[in-house]
Amino acid sequence: WAYDIGFGGVDHVLASGKDINVMVFDTEVYSNTGGQSSKATPTGAVAQFAAGGKETKKKDMASIAMSYGYVAQIAMGADYNQAVKAIAEAEAYPGPSLIIAYAPCINHGIKKGMSKAQTEEQLAVQTGYWHCFRFNPALAAEGKSAFTLDSKAPSGDYQEFLNGEVRYNSLMRSNPEKAKKLFAKNEAEAKARYEYLNKLITLYGANKTEE
Repeated sequence: WAYDIGFGGVDHVLASGKDINVMVFDTEVYSNTGGQSSKATPTGAVAQFAAGGKETKKKDMASIAMSYGYVAQIAMGADYNQAVKAIAEAEAYPGPSLIIAYAPCINHGIKKGMSKAQTEEQLAVQTGYWHCFRFNPALAAEGKSAFTLDSKAPSGDYQEFLNGEVRYNSLMRSNPEKAKKLFAKNEAEAKARYEYLNKLITLYGANKTEE
């Protein structure tokens, strides 16, 4: 919703400049109405209205929101301390704040089961499927680094991560040729996203990670 039909409202609130805190639970589908495809849905994922795998890449809402105020992406299962730090920073920021939290849902079809959602978040960040970072414009005003990339360089098998969820695996079973093409595109987009975030480090003079 926040990426798609509700984005105009989210954009309007953030653009107001008021001290408002927004948290988006990013399930990558319309999870409360049956799992329909959204602009939040990544390339190759199977969802309602995208039964053959979504052809286009995921919308970058975080980058759009950076023109307004504080922005962070978190995944509690991957880095609890980073998630808490981002929430505290967003609350303290004297303006609009947006936190986008990776949120596995039933529509992902996690093979390990929903009881392992936190583990799945950890794998998503480890393989580079999801990236954790914080952008705090208030630090720039103090002469400090505004952007911090909290995720480490991706490691592990990206395609194996995709194969661990039915929303991707089902396409591999029904149309292997198309799946390989879309999943390769999905991985390439994730790598390009990580490279882009590293460029923001240079742009805002931040250190790559904070211990």
